[in-house]
Order: sequence, then C-alpha cells, then structure tokens
Amino acid sequence: MFFLIENKNKIYEDRMNRRKIINAAVLILLVMMFNGNSDAKEIHRYGTTAANFLELGLGGDGIAMGDAQVSIPGRLSSIYWNPAGLAYLEHNQALFMLQPWVVDIDYSAAVAAYVNPYIGTLAFGIYQVNYGDMDVTTLDMQDGTGELFTATDFCFSVSYSRKLAQWFAFGANAKYIGSKIWHESASAMAVDLGVLVTTNFFSPSGKQNDALKIGMSISNYGTKMRYDGLDLTFPIDMSEREAGNFSDAPGQYKCREWELPLIFRFGISLNPIVNRFSKLTIAIDALHPNNNSEYINVGSEFELKLPGTGSLFIRAGQKGLLMVNNQFGPTFGGGIKMNFLGNVGMKIDYALRDIGILGYSHSYTFGLLF
Repeated sequence: MFFLIENKNKIYEDRMNRRKIINAAVLILLVMMFNGNSDAKEIHRYGTTAANFLELGLGGDGIAMGDAQVSIPGRLSSIYWNPAGLAYLEHNQALFMLQPWVVDIDYSAAVAAYVNPYIGTLAFGIYQVNYGDMDVTTLDMQDGTGELFTATDFCFSVSYSRKLAQWFAFGANAKYIGSKIWHESASAMAVDLGVLVTTNFFSPSGKQNDALKIGMSISNYGTKMRYDGLDLTFPIDMSEREAGNFSDAPGQYKCREWELPLIFRFGISLNPIVNRFSKLTIAIDALHPNNNSEYINVGSEFELKLPGTGSLFIRAGQKGLLMVNNQFGPTFGGGIKMNFLGNVGMKIDYALRDIGILGYSHSYTFGLLF
C-alpha cells in the first residue's frame, strides 16, 4: 500500500512539474507576441552584428516551413534550430545543403549525426558562405586595380543531445566561427542551448509523439569578432612633430568589436491530423534577436505516407510576421523520403523563400539515413 501511494505521489508531482513548464512556456510566447508588435520608430540595432550568415537557416524542410522549427523533433537540421531535437533521431544521418543566395553568394553546409541509445546523439556541422570574386578598388583607381579578392565566412560546430526524461530533451552546440576578407580575418567562439518538451495534449492518435510540443533555444551566445590583418597596417611619419627619425614608424588601424547575431527562439507545434496514410504538422515560433525587432514565424507540413516506400512532403510558411520593416514573404517547398533495406534511407528537400526586394532564394538539401 505504501508503495502504491508513493508511486501515485510521484506521478502527480511529475504531472504538476510538467504543467508548470508548459504554463511558463505559453506565457513566454504570449509576451513575445505582444512585444513583437512594437512601435515602428523604436531602434532595433539594425546592422550591429557580424557573421550574419548564422541567420540563413539550415535544411530545405525548415526553410520551406518559414523557419518555424524550434519545436520540431527528429530532424538532423535541428542542429541549427534547436539542438535538443537531435535527441529524437532514430538513425545515423548525414545532410548536405546548397543555398545560392543573392548576387552570386553561395551558402553551403554539411552535417552528420551519430545516434547512441546509451549516451545520446553526437553531431558535427560545417557551414560556409563564399561571396565570390570582387574587384580591388582604391581612391585613385575606383574602377579597379586589376586585382581580385574574395571573402568567406565559415562555422564548425560540435553538438550533443539527449533525452533526460521521456518527455524532456536537452541539447547544446559548441561553435567556432571565422570570417576572412582578403588579408583580414576575425574569429569567435559561441554556444547554442536548447530544450524540447513533449506534452500529452492534443494528440489525435493518443500517442505522446503526436501531441503538442514546446521548444526553446538560444543561438550564438559567445565572444565578439574583430578583424585584423595585413591591410590594416600603415607607416606613420612623425618627423615633423617629434625630434628624431620617425618617418617609417609602424602603425595599425584597430577595428571595432562586433557581437554575434544572438537569437532566442520559442515555439510550439502540433499534429491536428495523424492517420495511417498522412500527417499534418503546424508550427509557430516567436523570436527575439539582438539585431532586429521581435517577430513570429509560422509553418505547416503535410506528409503523405507511402507504405513500404517512404513519404512525400508538401510545406509552406511565412517568416517575419510582426517584424518592423519586414522584407520576408511566403515560403514553399517539398520533399521526398525513400526507405531502403537495412534501415538505409534517402531524403531530398527543396525550399523557395521570398526575400522581398532581394528576390527569391532556393535551397537544395540531400540527406542519407544509415
């Protein structure tokens, strides 16, 4: 009898703790939604961060859903949106993405994850942006000197994620970020932290995996970046003001330090339709960046299951709702997942994103499950 009473008390306390977490999460979402509709005259620190390629997203699935991904579990692209989602991976995976950006800028990424049921999920990621060749110009030769230079940004990340309970997962990324412009370079270190809560609410199938999910993450919390290099050195001629020979004294410009694009994400997702042949997912994220106004992303995904073969996906979303001076438009995309023998599979995803005056951006993703 004592054991039954103690067990019931433990179950009750677990439910109460879970309810407190859910209530706090919903309160955060409501506060951020109201703050997102702030006065347009407020200063939002536009253009005050470096390494802004860290805001471009990862994976055709998430980009097609309007970047509303912080509460979506079981995807390798979670390494970018919320590392806690990696804890729900069932197989080892690898992902390769190419995203041609504006004015011949190419953004590419390669990510891999190893799933161990005893210790958790380990993942590694490489992200790079190549800005192409550009003409070297000076004040005297504004049409170009005949030389070319290039600029690149890159990031290396190591991730760990694990379920601490059946309904709660935690994940973290450690990242090294670098940037190079001709002979100048800068670097920084940062971490990402995330949690994912799976509730028992609104599950059409009665299974916890199909119920309401809540996710939170903070991205790019780290050191500042400052450029340094050969082109910042110059000779100083002090002979007219000081006694002695100071005509060739070495000097150097000291650049200002810049913060990384810090982003706090909070979101919920649910599956209003779940059956043998299809599944509908709806997600909404609220974001608080340090270089823009608060805003909301919404997205949806319809999965058509092909028994014994795989799945087809149709996705749509909208990024930047309530953002001040928003330039983002709707997003669309689709994908296919094919299952082979021996738990081997393949995924192909595509996303189209409207970025206002900059036109459209395409994202191509290829994934392997093994």
